[in-house]
Amino acid sequence: MLCGRALVGQGVIEGDAVVVNHRLSFLGEVDPKTGKLYDGRMIKDKVLVIRGVRGSTVGAYVIYGLRYYGNAPRAIVVMEEVDPIVLSGCVMANIPLVDKVGHLEVSDGERVSIEYKERRACLTLRGPT
Repeated sequence: MLCGRALVGQGVIEGDAVVVNHRLSFLGEVDPKTGKLYDGRMIKDKVLVIRGVRGSTVGAYVIYGLRYYGNAPRAIVVMEEVDPIVLSGCVMANIPLVDKVGHLEVSDGERVSIEYKERRACLTLRGPT
């Protein structure tokens, strides 16, 4: 079990992981109208696990667009520290967000459970579904 900062969200959230092993730019690498990543994988109703983020201020609106078009992930987990742009997008879209979990050994399709405890969020991996 790994714990990080609970930035947005509460309770318990579960979903299958979609893992991006580089710093993701929401502008250009995420299509809010389809809920697809740059490589065609769907993030709708998944737990998006990313190493970090990069990009521009428009990223917050891409994240909000995911919610608007009904394609939001169940949660976003950032291994490193998240930037204020992604944080603001998750707040606007009410998408659970956790950061600073450290290196997370997780694969696509692996079940991730996130339990919020005050200002911490702890992740448990439950194997592929």
